[in-house]
Amino acid sequence: MAVPELHPQLEPIAFLLGRWEGAGVGGYPTIESFRFGQEIEFGHTGGSFLTYTSRTWLLDDAGERVRPLATETGYWRALPDRQLEVLLAHPTGIVEVYIGEVVFHKIELRSDVVARTATAKEYVAGHRLYGLVNGNLMWAYDMQAMGRQEFDSHTSAELKKVADFTGEE
Repeated sequence: MAVPELHPQLEPIAFLLGRWEGAGVGGYPTIESFRFGQEIEFGHTGGSFLTYTSRTWLLDDAGERVRPLATETGYWRALPDRQLEVLLAHPTGIVEVYIGEVVFHKIELRSDVVARTATAKEYVAGHRLYGLVNGNLMWAYDMQAMGRQEFDSHTSAELKKVADFTGEE
């Protein structure tokens, strides 16, 4: 199947396209620290947005998978002037809209809207940074949740590209 032509508005975030894998660390004032593995996929269909899926799993001390952790899926919408809108859905009952911008190979996003179901944990806002550093995708996520009045570091990771946007190894 032919890969659709990349929409011109996606040029500033085209470096994200592909499948990325790696590991990271997490924690929060209300939970114990942990290590996790992650796979992120950024794809496109020819429109002015990227498709996005992230899957994580808990790692033991030997780096082996213990159990699934968080997943999220959504769309990264490229706007004029290197602006972004990111829409994310979580199976835990949370939906988020982020706004942000791209500066070279750095992306900064701040939550604009957070909606929760009645059964979702308390979560107020998020702040995410993504960057391409020496060919690797590095990211950090701070959040305001569980009654905390400030943003606290929650997770960060370093991922290597394992497939390009065509899905070829």
